[in-house]
Amino acid sequence: MMMLQLSSTSRALQPNTKPPHHVARMSFSNADTGGKTADPYVAKNSQDPSLKEKAEDFTTFAEKTKFCLLTTKNKDNLLVSRAMAIAGKEGNGVDLIFHTNTESGKTDDLQNSPEVNVGFIDSSGQWASVSGAAKVETDRSRVREYYSQSLKAWLGDLGDGKHDGGPEDPRIGLIRVKAHTITYAISSKNIVTSTIEVAKGALTGQTAQVNKLRHLDESELQQWRSS
Repeated sequence: MMMLQLSSTSRALQPNTKPPHHVARMSFSNADTGGKTADPYVAKNSQDPSLKEKAEDFTTFAEKTKFCLLTTKNKDNLLVSRAMAIAGKEGNGVDLIFHTNTESGKTDDLQNSPEVNVGFIDSSGQWASVSGAAKVETDRSRVREYYSQSLKAWLGDLGDGKHDGGPEDPRIGLIRVKAHTITYAISSKNIVTSTIEVAKGALTGQTAQVNKLRHLDESELQQWRSS
């Protein structure tokens, strides 16, 4: 069992207690916990291992999960999400590539605003959130590199000899997402141990320590791409 929400670690932290490195102090607060940490889940589960471990654990999780929600902003500045499947990765694994129909609403959204979020979650509650900038790629050599025969099932063959769902179909493009930040939580214990830990916490009030909660900032991602 996993806790899925990161609540804010705010002004309730002790003045001399530094919050987890990836959690900014927020201006909103609805509680005064004195000298105690207002969000003990974040404090207890946050980890900052080596850059290699953080990046590789994210790429492994994303590859294993594969399916995600891509969130864009439309012309009315409303957020829109849709299910996507990873078609490939670049940037040493932290930047994501998706197939797209260039005539779909998401390409219009990206023309309006390149800022996106990619969210992953699996059946056990492990999750990842990628904040980044996306662009549409229509170069045929790139499209052919990532082409999958299964795309025909989604685009169909219009019978005009051009729009046939094949690699030369001009409707097929790529969405390339360059990550700005990545936050994720993966299990630190097996399901039995995690269940016991959560049950114990519910009885005693001790915060469960069941996840590896991690963050990759922009400078770390750039360093990883170059490694």
